[in-house]
Amino acid sequence: MMRMRRALALALALLAQPAMAEPLREAVAADMPGLMDLYRHLHANPELSMQEVKTAARMATEMKALGFTVTSGVGKTGVVAVLRNGPGKTLLIRTDMDGLPVPEQTGLPFASKVKATGEEGIESPVMHACGHDTHMTAWVATARRLVAMKAQWSGTLVMIAQPAEERGTGARAMLEDGLFSRFPKPDVALAFHDSAMLPAGMIGYTDGYAYANVDSVDLLVKGVGGHGAQPHSTKDPIILASRIVTALQTLVARENNPFDPAVVTVGSFHAGAKHNIIPDKAELLLTVRSFKPEVREKLISGIKRIARGEGIAAGLADEQLPVVTVKDEFTPSVFNTPDLTTRLSGVFEARFGSDRVRKIAPTTAGEDFSRYWLADQSKQSLIFWVGGVPKAQWEATQGDAAKLPSLHSPFWAPEAEAVISTAAEALTAAALDVLAKG
Repeated sequence: MMRMRRALALALALLAQPAMAEPLREAVAADMPGLMDLYRHLHANPELSMQEVKTAARMATEMKALGFTVTSGVGKTGVVAVLRNGPGKTLLIRTDMDGLPVPEQTGLPFASKVKATGEEGIESPVMHACGHDTHMTAWVATARRLVAMKAQWSGTLVMIAQPAEERGTGARAMLEDGLFSRFPKPDVALAFHDSAMLPAGMIGYTDGYAYANVDSVDLLVKGVGGHGAQPHSTKDPIILASRIVTALQTLVARENNPFDPAVVTVGSFHAGAKHNIIPDKAELLLTVRSFKPEVREKLISGIKRIARGEGIAAGLADEQLPVVTVKDEFTPSVFNTPDLTTRLSGVFEARFGSDRVRKIAPTTAGEDFSRYWLADQSKQSLIFWVGGVPKAQWEATQGDAAKLPSLHSPFWAPEAEAVISTAAEALTAAALDVLAKG
């Protein structure tokens, strides 16, 4: 009986959505001129990971103007804004703030001309090549709508502006700085990401795993160098490293269940400096992708086993065996909890129509939004996508992603107004559902 009542309540709520759709949509539309000014400002003034000082200050200012209690400097440059509006659930809505070391080539009149020096000490142009400027603008728009609609919901709203998503370290930094102990602990966490694989204004969602585990692995292959004309007097690290590269592919092709996605890619192979010199080392850089924790562990342990085994087969002493280093910038896979995903995808379909809401395949890209759920798996969590490919580009390429600029491309210029307005409406509708009274 209780289940039937809940089902009836959900059905009635969904039927009521179209009647509510126009006031919210019209309110977002009325706010768009000012929001686009904010977007253009953010786009023209990107900051690298953990350097988002001015960006964070702007986000804090926006939240303070709306009456939120704001704390800056969480996880170095993160912002936490809290609004209590009576009893009920606690909802966290996240945006990310950082740009990328990419030279912008969009041709936009407000294109970034910013240069900055990253953690590696290298100066480079900076661009919002992943659309975080649209994320922040939609986040501000959502906060504005929810403040204006306070009479329609009850609970606690926690808006966070996160640093360093691109490095996979920002969420962890905020959590380690007390995000779930110093501030209200969420029952539900929400976020969205713009998409370069969906037409502008389309909403995409994935049930279950949505983003992959992402590991960066360094592999140092030692050898004994010497003259290229006398290879018998050396231990050639290039030959050994080549064997390792080939053997690594068996981890996916022969050791992994084909129904569990996995990727092991050697992105860099560097050794030697001259034609006739066998070097004393080779350095490999790998990216390793998976979804399930047990698959990740199998891949990492397999890389170590193969590297060691090939070193032994090459006749190296223990102290000369290859060294495998798993980098600290690990991003765990994102898991969209099924109940919330089903519920909110229904809310989206009721509001936007089934032609604008699509279930899509997961991606092997990384996203550290995962850490908020992993820190407390009792809560519900969802990240969804909002398409940004301009209509003309989509139609000209028939949606062929290979012919379109990708995220992180210097040419990525989403149809910002469609992304921001759609995301703001979707996030607001989701929040109203999660924080519904009664």
